[in-house]
Amino acid sequence: MGAVFLGTPAAAIPSLTALADVEDVDLVITQPDRRGGRGNARLAPPVKAAAQQFGFRLAQPDSKEELAEILITGGFNIGVVVAYGRILSPTMLAAVPLGFLNVHFSLLPRWRGAAPVERAIVAGDARTGVTLMKIDEGLDTGPVLAEIATPIGPNETGGSLTARLSYLGASLIDGSAPEYLNNRRRPVPQIASGVRVAKRLTKEEARLLPAHPAGEAERMIRAFHPRPIAWMETSAGALRVHRAVPTDNLAEPGQIIQLGTRVIAGFTDGSVEFLSVQPADRTKVAALAWINGLRGESVTFG
Repeated sequence: MGAVFLGTPAAAIPSLTALADVEDVDLVITQPDRRGGRGNARLAPPVKAAAQQFGFRLAQPDSKEELAEILITGGFNIGVVVAYGRILSPTMLAAVPLGFLNVHFSLLPRWRGAAPVERAIVAGDARTGVTLMKIDEGLDTGPVLAEIATPIGPNETGGSLTARLSYLGASLIDGSAPEYLNNRRRPVPQIASGVRVAKRLTKEEARLLPAHPAGEAERMIRAFHPRPIAWMETSAGALRVHRAVPTDNLAEPGQIIQLGTRVIAGFTDGSVEFLSVQPADRTKVAALAWINGLRGESVTFG
């Protein structure tokens, strides 16, 4: 009996390779292909491509019933879950003798839930980390096997921090899973204080409004890149904001102005300098090129 791995995005791939170092991977389970992108083509999850490249057996169950049948009949010794995208039922959890380990991208119990990386950046946390925990019936409430802390840099984006955490998570599997498999390390309960819930991201909450504090707006732009991308409704149309930096230059709240070669957006207590933006139905451009293209038109947002 070997291991079953459940994961979907690119951030799960380092943990898959780490698991293969410590246990035979009998099966990789990922989400079904989805339609999206240009031409609404069917897109395979990154973990599917990795599993096929590595030669692992693959399953993409469409329903919780199909997933349960695979886990109950698979004869797996242990499972590892990294951002799979579906909650495992008690019946599924009980089907694997050593249970399921989860690589979670926060220092639990802070930021339990679907979007811990982005929530940590928006909140202005100075540090975050990765937790290797044993899954129980709650939402990221299981006992902890190991963790690694890391600072959140001032220029960190949701994408760059996720990439770094994915490799830290793989190192936890390399370092701790063998001891767990050999019964030399047991998980310990989480502490009861400091719990925050990292709800799934929505497009609406990524909207930048004049009422946002400037510091929060700048963190939102970093946190929501590369998805769902911070955006605003302006007098020149919808505008996605890809990159921005803090600034001491000031614009009135709800105004976007040009100061020399700088594009400044005003918020409730200060301003943010836009570096890279994307108007609706157009490609990403430098913020200066975008505002120059408006030929002196004043721009407001709200």
